[in-house]
Amino acid sequence: MSLTTCNVHFSPQSDKVIYLSSPLLKQLKLAGKKSIHLKLGNEVITTELRSLKRSGNHLYLSAGVRQLIKVPKSGNVYVLNSGENEVQIGPLVGILSDSGLRSESNPFGGRTNFIKQIIRMGEHKAYLFGFTPSDINWQLETVNGYFLSPQGGWYRKVVPLPDVVYNRLPNRKAEFSTSISSLREKFVRRKIPFFNWSFFNKSDVYKLLDNDPEALHHLPESVSNPTSEKMKEMLEKHQFLYFKPTAGSLGVGIYRLTYHPKRGYFVRYRKGRENVLLRFPNFTGLMRMLQARHGNTLNQYVVQQGIRLVEIDSCPLDFRFHMHKNGKNEWVPAGIGAKKAGRGSVTTHVKNGGQLMTPEQALSRTFGGQADAVLDKAKSVAIKLSEAIERNYPHRLGELGLDLGIDKDGEVWMFEANAKPGRSIYKHPALRSEGRASVSFILEHCMYLSRFQGGNG
Repeated sequence: MSLTTCNVHFSPQSDKVIYLSSPLLKQLKLAGKKSIHLKLGNEVITTELRSLKRSGNHLYLSAGVRQLIKVPKSGNVYVLNSGENEVQIGPLVGILSDSGLRSESNPFGGRTNFIKQIIRMGEHKAYLFGFTPSDINWQLETVNGYFLSPQGGWYRKVVPLPDVVYNRLPNRKAEFSTSISSLREKFVRRKIPFFNWSFFNKSDVYKLLDNDPEALHHLPESVSNPTSEKMKEMLEKHQFLYFKPTAGSLGVGIYRLTYHPKRGYFVRYRKGRENVLLRFPNFTGLMRMLQARHGNTLNQYVVQQGIRLVEIDSCPLDFRFHMHKNGKNEWVPAGIGAKKAGRGSVTTHVKNGGQLMTPEQALSRTFGGQADAVLDKAKSVAIKLSEAIERNYPHRLGELGLDLGIDKDGEVWMFEANAKPGRSIYKHPALRSEGRASVSFILEHCMYLSRFQGGNG
């Protein structure tokens, strides 16, 4: 299978002919062929093939061919001889998202700029477009996609179903709806790689890794929907627990529970903009308070062993590892942010007074000369954990956000894994280039999954 780049041109003829420059014919090993199957995304047509005396790699599509196969624009893309007399151009990559608040200039709400970034980075390598669930026509197997003009504006083009879909649907509720489940299954049935299947619940990840000894070594003890007896037992054993909603995000609804044999039970949580600290002489009082605040929804909580994390100025630190699959299908840490908790806060979320730092800054203040070795160890654990999640997860993953902690002995612990990580760590000025690397890994992985990559047969 040979892969090369070429410059696609549109010619005005109405017949079904494509013209290839002599060097491109030779590279794709098509000399002497009279007709070929031309493929874009999920669409294949048969067309006449003619040679053109011109240096460089050029491909001319007649208007007839262009309309039938719906090539969105001219310019540089990859071209691939996929065997069986078939030539594929592309890849055609769709980024799936949606938004309640959308406009012509902002078709994907808050995710519009991120989608623009990916499309810009893929310019001259692939045909990239954004789309929403309602833009798909399953009967015709087409998508009315959003493409980016050189001036940065959006325009619409109907194209075939893509070679690969990167899922950035922003909303948990929509993702668990029957319409989105059926959409994912339709892509899978057509053998179109669809990665980042859906959000995780916190308890899902622990269930996934329950029988994976390599991962369990780095997981704090966790119990979903615990009985009050179980919570009391864990508090006495660990003396410090987190109690958090299984489907929560941004640290909302999290409690930090501490037990001192002589002083009783302490609870920290966030209420509005305040950090609250309460003390109870007995465990019954603590449970009564949680039941009063949450009632029946307590069964959607998970209790987790607290870890004594390294601290700066008596404030604990944790780390967000943004992991990506690269063009070789391997996990790599694209960006790492260290988050220092606000004073008295339950979590390290920046919204709750936390502070974002680079891992080097944070670790050099906590481990001094050992900082590099500790970071290298954390990176290799993050790769191991990503591989373990992927091994045990039934669908395709392309990126993960791992929330890791490092204790005072330099041991690495995983608290959470997110299948659709936010990108707030890249707001730190020192992590901008990691933000660009993260986008380029997304693109590389799309190329890998679409098989438009040298050597991926």
